[in-house]
Amino acid sequence: MLVDSPPEQRAETAPAPPTRRAARALGLLLSVVLLVLVALASIAIGAKALSLDQVWHGLFHDTGTYGDVVVDERLARTALGLLAGAALGLSGAVLQALTRNPLAEPGLLGMNAGASAAVVTAMTYFGVTSLSGYVWFAFLGAAAVGALVWFLGGSRGATPVRLALAGTAISAALYGYLQAVLITDGAALGKMRFWTVGSLVSATNSTIVQVLPFLAVGTVLALALARPLNAVEMGDDTARALGANLGRTRALAMLAAVVLCGAATAACGPIVFVGLMVPHVVRSFTGPDLRWIMPYATVLAPVLLLGADVVGRVVARPAELQVGIVTAIIGGPVFIFLVRRRRTAQL
Repeated sequence: MLVDSPPEQRAETAPAPPTRRAARALGLLLSVVLLVLVALASIAIGAKALSLDQVWHGLFHDTGTYGDVVVDERLARTALGLLAGAALGLSGAVLQALTRNPLAEPGLLGMNAGASAAVVTAMTYFGVTSLSGYVWFAFLGAAAVGALVWFLGGSRGATPVRLALAGTAISAALYGYLQAVLITDGAALGKMRFWTVGSLVSATNSTIVQVLPFLAVGTVLALALARPLNAVEMGDDTARALGANLGRTRALAMLAAVVLCGAATAACGPIVFVGLMVPHVVRSFTGPDLRWIMPYATVLAPVLLLGADVVGRVVARPAELQVGIVTAIIGGPVFIFLVRRRRTAQL
């Protein structure tokens, strides 16, 4: 005997009208255009002022100074920002669906802190210096903290508030550990001072090649879970009635989030709020269907990350402000606004 879903849940699973689907498709196309424009701005604008003519020659004609700046630095940095942004946005969408918490994201649930602590430990105490070596530590740290937050938050009975509190407490403890390691080890401080705040400065072609397979696997897995996660968001009873395998869906969703978050953190360091803001904003105009939320988040999260990186290069010339700092400055007030709006809606 099938369980009849409440009207609002039946509305969520009903096919969207053709006009709405067309509007969503057009919006996604415009989002891709916006991403291309921001990527071009990321290549053209930097801490070192270059004219558009110099950027053009650096890309296609010059192997000297301009070529070094544009191709070796800005192009690799932009490509890594595209990949890392997409990974963070997609992992945030997955975690929000998995926990049924619209304020969930890798940073808020402590996964960024877990990956960071594991990488710093690997570098400082085990002598791991290559990305291909410490990326596995990043996965382990993200997975361990994700599981611990889920357990402390009440497992299947977890609520958004309990998950957020558990993630915040664990993140605080791990970031305290990070600071203790960096302060007591001068060599580690010099090596990690940019990485620990989240940065694209160290982007290289080698970095991109090494993280690309992990990000590709995580992206494909997450997108493939859109339909079963739609069912999970409606509640366990409804999901079972719709034929979803809850255990398998949750395990694969957590695996996808860990792979995406771990690879992005290993390459760029902990960058917070991207995975929170973008899926949450996207949901406001796509509706609750993850088959649209995920593609939009994959496109618009790099827009936010690269945009923040460009701002960081411009506001502190000739130095630059790391992208993790810029996203935190933007994300803090946005998070407070979202929490207050959610609380008001519940009253």
